[in-house]
Amino acid sequence: MSGPPETPVDGRQSEAALAICRGVRRLLRARGFATVTELALTSGRRADVVGVNGDGALLIVEVKSSVTDFRADHKWRDYFAHCDRLYFAVDAEMPLDIMPEEAGLIVADSYGGEILRESPAHAIPPAARRAVLLRFALAAADRLHRLADPGAAPET
Repeated sequence: MSGPPETPVDGRQSEAALAICRGVRRLLRARGFATVTELALTSGRRADVVGVNGDGALLIVEVKSSVTDFRADHKWRDYFAHCDRLYFAVDAEMPLDIMPEEAGLIVADSYGGEILRESPAHAIPPAARRAVLLRFALAAADRLHRLADPGAAPET
């Protein structure tokens, strides 16, 4: 019996994006972060990967699977209000020189990833941190519940 997918799949993610996401999650786990994917934020945006560590540090990783995907995204700066560090994650085929310097940079595949450039750190306000942590906890708990009880009502 195979396990559940690591990333909630809603049909929007390409195979390349799912592979990058898996590698990012493996990298972050090795660095002490718990992660959830496709997390709805208070702004209405949906973050690809959100990580939190034991100190409460929050990071968001925006996965970009192609140049077209990157160029079509004009919302990534909105994520700064919801995390202490923001990263882009791409595969080895992506031209790295187009990635913004304001964010960190991760190169990943389905087996793992490497941080090529650290994200500049900036502390978010306590109320924003609380809101993201609460959404993170509720999403993680709901997803665990659905694994144990697949017939349960969907998350709201």
